[in-house]
Amino acid sequence: MKSSEITRKAKSNLAFALNILPKERRDDMVVFYAYCRVIDDIADEESRPVPQRKAELADWREGLASGFMAPTDFQKEVIALVDKYQIPVDLMTAIINGCEMDTEPLRFRTWEDLQGYTWKVACAVGLISLKLFGANDPKSESFAVALGHALQLTNIMRDIGEDAANNGRIYLPLDDLAKFSLTEADLLNRCYDARFTALMQFEYERCHQLYETARTSLPASDRKALVCAEVMREIYHTVLTQMKADQFRVFDKRYSLSTFRKMAILAKHMVG
Repeated sequence: MKSSEITRKAKSNLAFALNILPKERRDDMVVFYAYCRVIDDIADEESRPVPQRKAELADWREGLASGFMAPTDFQKEVIALVDKYQIPVDLMTAIINGCEMDTEPLRFRTWEDLQGYTWKVACAVGLISLKLFGANDPKSESFAVALGHALQLTNIMRDIGEDAANNGRIYLPLDDLAKFSLTEADLLNRCYDARFTALMQFEYERCHQLYETARTSLPASDRKALVCAEVMREIYHTVLTQMKADQFRVFDKRYSLSTFRKMAILAKHMVG
């Protein structure tokens, strides 16, 4: 499957935001997004045994580091992208390592532990995207890291019910659950009460601060280059605010923005 088809089928917020980019950079981001999608899909393909998924991820890791024995057309696209932008291989393989963590039941004791995961699956993506967007100020790395943590934490909060139903996944730190007298069983049983909303308010404050850190750390010199990332920031921050306004009813619904709302955000940043 071609990278453009993979990205089109995903219908993600990132795929939507890519529309703002100049054609060459958009085409390159489509290849990179497709890479992230393929790696994530390999890790999450529950119909295949874990050792088989891990072996396929290892093949990608080895191919990126040392070259593929018989690369597919898509792998050739990925290698060409890495070469074109001189993307550090360790950032590309960090994404693989993070996705590979999802092949086993996950638990994180502390926020610092969870950040080790979110750095791999989101911050590394952001740091690579800086190169593809054409950002040049080293200070933009702080923006990318804060935004990566914020985006992934938003996803974790939004998908609590879905993850609990998917092999009992719990991503929120267990210390945070304990702080509000919640147990793993409470989350797996979709317990919605004052303890749960207090936990979610706590995570909201953490996530909101990460968005603010990203917003205030974006250097003016890279503001134009990173307008696509700014669209992403506003879309996901709005989803976070939407959850809070609705008392975090994440077991009953999946929060998202309408196409009209996303178009309005896109238009604002295009003329801003």
